[in-house]
Amino acid sequence: MAGPKLRLMLKVGLTGGIGAGKSEVSRLLVACGAVLVDADRIAREVVAPGTSGLAAVVKAFGEEVLTPDGALDRPKLGSIVFADPEKLAVLNAIVHPLVGARSHELESAAAADDAVVVHDVPLLTENGLAPLYDVVVVVDVDPETQLDRLVRLRGMTEADARARMAAQATREQRLEIADVVIDNDVPLPELERRVRDVWADLVRRTAARGAEPQPPQE
Repeated sequence: MAGPKLRLMLKVGLTGGIGAGKSEVSRLLVACGAVLVDADRIAREVVAPGTSGLAAVVKAFGEEVLTPDGALDRPKLGSIVFADPEKLAVLNAIVHPLVGARSHELESAAAADDAVVVHDVPLLTENGLAPLYDVVVVVDVDPETQLDRLVRLRGMTEADARARMAAQATREQRLEIADVVIDNDVPLPELERRVRDVWADLVRRTAARGAEPQPPQE
């Protein structure tokens, strides 16, 4: 009788500071063949109207964080938590376990045994999640590039952009946990080339897992 199938799936944690271009990198990795588990999208789902997650957020922060139709007012909540590290920690304590559980469900359901599964996790560094992944990929840009993108492309005020950046891990903290760094201070064609190189490396890592020697039989 055949033994259990060896699961070679490579779990990749993808992160980067706000405005670094992480979403573009995740899109390019999906185009290469990655399975994407988007923590930010899941974070929206777990606090959708009618969920236990939304009820917990309202209990912690009050009815003022709801829109008139009962949905979460994300800008309002953001203005509260990003100015107060303790309140941000409260929010993360509510949302993070829910996101983790849902991410695991999606990973188990969607991925082939030899898939490269990319977990797009904005707060990977902040929440100490690096040990959960086989490889951590950090999208890196100069802080001034982040600031410019947030103000010019997202329409934030400079003060709001700086507050959002300050609420996250520092550039140095992200680079410290990185196995792979993608420098995104480049035009899109060059970013595409760099992502293809990273994809080739991830595929090699996955293949190497299958080639690892098995322990001798007793």
